[in-house]
Amino acid sequence: MVRSLSLGELPPSYTPPARPPQILAGSLQAPLWLRAHFQGLLFSLGCRIQRHCGKVLFLGLVAFGALALGLRVAVIETDLEQLWVEVDSRVSQELHYTREKLGEETAYTSQMLIQTARQEGGNVLTAEALGLHLQAALTASKVQVSLYGKSWDLNKICYKSGVPLIENGMIERMIEKLFPCVILTPLDCFWEGAKLQGGSAYLPGRPDIQWTNLDPQRLLEELGPFASLEGFRELLEKAQVGQAYVGRPCLDPDDPYCPPSAPNHHSRQAPNVARELSGGCHGFSHKFMHWQEELLLGGTTRGLQGQLLRAEALQSTFLLMSPRQLYEHFRGDYQTHDIGWSEEQANTVLQTWQRRFVQLAQEALPANASQQIHAFSSTSLDDILHEFSEVSATRVVGGYLLMLAYACVTMLRWDCAQSQGAVGLAGVLLVALAVASGLGLCALLGITFNAATTQVLPFLALGIGVDDIFLLAHAFTKAPPDTPLPERMGECLRRTGTSVALTSINNMVAFFMAILVPIPALRAFSLQAAIVVGCNFAAVMLVFPAILSLDLCRRHRQRLDVLCCFSSPCPAQVIQILPQELGDRTVPVGVAHLTATVQAFTHCEASSQHVVTILPPQTHLISPPSDPLGSELYSTGGSTRDLLGQEGARPKAACRPLLCAHWTLAHFARYQFAPLLLQTQAKALVLVFFGALLGLSLYGATLVQDGLALTDVVPRGTKEHAFLSAQLRYFSLYEVALVTQGGFDYAHSQRALFDLHQRFSSLKAVLPPPASQAPRTWLHYYRSWLQGIQAAFDQDWASGRITRHSYRNGSEDGALAYKLLIQTGNTQEPLDFNQLTTRKLVDKEGLIPPELFYMGLTVWVSSDPLGLAASQANFYPPPPEWLHDKYDTTGENLRIPAAQPLEFAQFPFLLHGLQKTADFVEAIEGARAACTEAGQAGVHAYPSGSPFLFWEQYLGLRRCFLLAICILLVCTFLVCALLLLDPWTAGLIVLVLAMMTVELFGIMGFLGIKLSAIPVVILVASVGIGVEFTVHVALGFLTAQGSRNLRAARALEQTFAPVTDGAVSTLLGLLMLAGSNFDFIIRYFFVVLTVLTLLGLLHGLLLLPVLLSILGPPPQVVQIYKESPQVLSPAAPRGSGLRWGMPATLPQSFARVTTSMTVALHPPPLPGAYVHPAPDEPT
Repeated sequence: MVRSLSLGELPPSYTPPARPPQILAGSLQAPLWLRAHFQGLLFSLGCRIQRHCGKVLFLGLVAFGALALGLRVAVIETDLEQLWVEVDSRVSQELHYTREKLGEETAYTSQMLIQTARQEGGNVLTAEALGLHLQAALTASKVQVSLYGKSWDLNKICYKSGVPLIENGMIERMIEKLFPCVILTPLDCFWEGAKLQGGSAYLPGRPDIQWTNLDPQRLLEELGPFASLEGFRELLEKAQVGQAYVGRPCLDPDDPYCPPSAPNHHSRQAPNVARELSGGCHGFSHKFMHWQEELLLGGTTRGLQGQLLRAEALQSTFLLMSPRQLYEHFRGDYQTHDIGWSEEQANTVLQTWQRRFVQLAQEALPANASQQIHAFSSTSLDDILHEFSEVSATRVVGGYLLMLAYACVTMLRWDCAQSQGAVGLAGVLLVALAVASGLGLCALLGITFNAATTQVLPFLALGIGVDDIFLLAHAFTKAPPDTPLPERMGECLRRTGTSVALTSINNMVAFFMAILVPIPALRAFSLQAAIVVGCNFAAVMLVFPAILSLDLCRRHRQRLDVLCCFSSPCPAQVIQILPQELGDRTVPVGVAHLTATVQAFTHCEASSQHVVTILPPQTHLISPPSDPLGSELYSTGGSTRDLLGQEGARPKAACRPLLCAHWTLAHFARYQFAPLLLQTQAKALVLVFFGALLGLSLYGATLVQDGLALTDVVPRGTKEHAFLSAQLRYFSLYEVALVTQGGFDYAHSQRALFDLHQRFSSLKAVLPPPASQAPRTWLHYYRSWLQGIQAAFDQDWASGRITRHSYRNGSEDGALAYKLLIQTGNTQEPLDFNQLTTRKLVDKEGLIPPELFYMGLTVWVSSDPLGLAASQANFYPPPPEWLHDKYDTTGENLRIPAAQPLEFAQFPFLLHGLQKTADFVEAIEGARAACTEAGQAGVHAYPSGSPFLFWEQYLGLRRCFLLAICILLVCTFLVCALLLLDPWTAGLIVLVLAMMTVELFGIMGFLGIKLSAIPVVILVASVGIGVEFTVHVALGFLTAQGSRNLRAARALEQTFAPVTDGAVSTLLGLLMLAGSNFDFIIRYFFVVLTVLTLLGLLHGLLLLPVLLSILGPPPQVVQIYKESPQVLSPAAPRGSGLRWGMPATLPQSFARVTTSMTVALHPPPLPGAYVHPAPDEPT
């Protein structure tokens, strides 16, 4: 670094000029001083790294390698709830409350079959189509898997709703084997639905009892003489079981097993499928197992009278136990006592069975069948997420090899002394190590990985990190020729360190701002990206300079690039021309494009507070006439050329450079691009083009819709995608629940609970129950059951079978009502027989007496298991078990324990017609409004279900996006203003970045890309990525001198090559995303990021230079010329083009000060440069 000397330190032979040139009085001295100080620190850092390059490289590789080992403890998160539920939102709080009360597991898992016609729009309401559906469902239901030495079939692992407890042991064992699995299928409208139930039981003297031949009514009549089954008979009557399946029509009346009780057994006529399926079907219980039509049929068409005519899809749903339930069911069982039964084993059994289920169901129908089957299970979704989160080693290796090849080829030169192919290879490998170390650090910090981390971040970080590699390598070869060898790295960092710091800091700030998006998966991705960018920054600023320093040794020793063991056959010599060597000679610049840099001395005058620069004796330069921009562009603020092989300067001959050696991006920017772009007509075209693009993008922004469907994530062309597409089209149904919490008295809030249910049921998206069916909630079932036993009691009391002192002669229900009516709820006097005739279990208003509420709840839960299971109440705390014994003579059975006050209960609902995100948002807002209104009545409730977990984020997503963008733009402005020390330029940069964001958002609308949390993160990150394409040009413009046009041209020549190389490297990094199996990765990452990169390149190299040439700030450093009377400066040519002449000689006194405080000798001012005359000279 050139040290500023005082006048006393000047050489004795030096005579200062009469009037020293000065920096313009209006120049920004504080910004210059600050930047000079910052660049001085970078200079010192670079010199120290170069001095200890081997040690720095070794320690850097060790440190980054150690951090990369943290990848061994990386955890990949695939749980959808953990990935997508907003952090600290009301949804996450509600989910936490649900898990706190009920635990982690859901009640059951679903396996689904959807059948559609191969011909688009074909009718499936035919006997043939139902027969094919039976074939597929039957094949899937017979799946068996062998694990842990046991065989597992559907009957062992399926979900069974409300298995009753019977005191008769024989009947209990028979019911346990026969009790049906919950299968929601259109086949349940027919006798063939019984074929899906695999249970069987054996009674002496009878054939095996199966649901295909079981008539419960007839069986109870046959067993009546041998066992007391009155309670079980009443249970079946309440559930309206009837004849179960044998009383339903046969889909194929010619089936030899079609029971005689079937309505069409004797007529042998095929049933009217549409009429039978109209209104839905029932399981074995007509009261508690009604499968609504919307659950079974899709794409229905009705006639003028509302009758069902046709449908395009059928759906069957098999319910399995959750892993926890399966574990509890077989814990301690003789079948699992020898295998160390655990919950993990239960989960493995379920997953294995589900995968086999899907496989066999999809293969059940022949390829030439008229129908097609789409199968799906919860394990299928887990498998997709696991595959989605896996790292593709092939694509990662391919992407990095492609980047290595590009870096090597791009940085190779014909001139061995300037070739940097090995530096390019080492730089890409260093960035790869930095990315790995950043991800390893994230793993050590406990940040979980997800699909965005594994599929996108390695390529995005590679593209961003290599940009700065190109910038430093480009600047390193363009260092001033008189820079001493030990200071080459310091000079490089002094020139480019500010740009690298600006881009890296802005990228980190952008990704940190993306943390404002409250989605855990995207927060983790943004935080990981910020950390990886930080590691890249450290590697580029600390380790890569050591690589450049080692390459400098290779160049100094005249070794070949890449093959550094061999000497160069055409060595090039760097000639350092000192001031005393020049004397009064004329240096032929045109031969080797030379720039003479001389030693200068600066000091500050106390009187005027001006920086005074004093030059040694000057020389004369001749500019080649073929250079349209003149040698003025060879400045310390722009790209300078090493003095290589000056012809005639040394006796040793140097190789003449090849013509193709000048075919570089910098040459193109200087001689073709900049002169064309900065013409008036070209500027007008650029402004019109970007104005039109902005206007078109504003229109495109109105086309952007919110949403992210599961079909967007699953790879297209797969069987899973076909199922999800069919489900979204035909069966857009979602099970949700209205959860009531603790904190209020349920017994005294019954009216408010009924009102809440009514408000929720009236929502547009809620599927109403059939008019003939009561609402399917625990409070309605509970009240209905109480009314039933009250009616039985009234009948028994009227007939005298129940009296004040005895209930043994009454019915089971009458006895239950008797016990409830005498309860007082008073621990001192718990029973009052006078209440038998003075109170009712349900009053005239339909409310349960508060003092009976929790005792009646205990009795209902114990006595009506089918109703409890159908209600899906999930009470917490669960009511105590209580067994009713009508023949108990001790009197202990009269006392009924009251259930604890409820803290959790739920009303189930079905939402339908939810196709677009706007439909989900409307349903969510309606549900929230109903809960808010109930809260005013004292009932604490919230909705629960997948629509609220995954779609509620859209309520405030756009507001969150705008907030993050605004904050980030403000932060970018502050960072740029602080490091550039020019708010004007920072404002122009932010303007261009805002335009890029708006245009990217608008292009998303034209491409049909929906707005979700993932595009929001990319849009927020686009501000930081866009800085890569703008700040280099802006900084080059600030540090250049002359007119705005000339400074814009200098900035383009200096930055065109590294910015273009950075854009190409980013595109190459993203190119591997195009090979992803997931269309989601291609559309939402590859396409969006590619468009962002192209927009950044256009704005950085077209729009920003034009804006700077028109609205750019004044230079922070201004050239001052002091001319002798004998030498006059040339008159500026008229016109606005980049045309100027060159004088034959230099002025007598001329100095130039750059932000790095280096003073160079250059030709006189070009047209448009500001010349500050001395005070005593005429202006």
